[in-house]
Amino acid sequence: MSWAALTSGGKDSILSIQKALDSGKDVEYIVTARPENRDSYMFHSANIDAVAAIAKVAGMKYQEIPTHGRKEEELADLERGLAKLDVEGVIAGAVASVYQAGRVRAITDRLGILLFTPLWHMDTETLLNEVARSLDAMIVVTAAEGLDEHILGAHIDSDLIQRLKQIAAVHRINLAGEGGEYETLTLNAPFYSRPVTYTSCEIRSSPDHHELVLGGFA
Repeated sequence: MSWAALTSGGKDSILSIQKALDSGKDVEYIVTARPENRDSYMFHSANIDAVAAIAKVAGMKYQEIPTHGRKEEELADLERGLAKLDVEGVIAGAVASVYQAGRVRAITDRLGILLFTPLWHMDTETLLNEVARSLDAMIVVTAAEGLDEHILGAHIDSDLIQRLKQIAAVHRINLAGEGGEYETLTLNAPFYSRPVTYTSCEIRSSPDHHELVLGGFA
């Protein structure tokens, strides 16, 4: 049977899909939850329109699950959406968030399907180095001290990893952004037939949040 992959287009979930494919899993669906609440506890909303384009270049079916994004209620929305899919299991990019991983596991347990989280408790520097080698992922949101709008659009490579390590040493951010310090968008991966492109971009900033808003994904 096939699998469904949860993703907002970020580095962790896309790397998890790649690992699932490399392990022989048939990933049929790319699933994203679109929260009305930008402060959702579970789901990212930055550049969410890119996920449909990712599914297209990956040759996978795109499934969008609308949700109000209210704490806990959004989990019921996710469960109802996943229940409609005839799949063996779900792939998630959880690395260290017990809140997220535990709640997705509870959903898959109730649905009687498997959960695959290949990045769980992976060393953050090892994770970033693998992202740099395998993916083209760029920073599209910053929300932590030491990270401002000037790092938006930076692609994760060896130089950026060193820069993030220096920032983490001073400001104690999670190196992989697991605390919400930054978010990424993955423009290319080995399982894409070609890179995802965009035609517009603008920076939207507030005192503690900076976002690179992209548009025209294809």
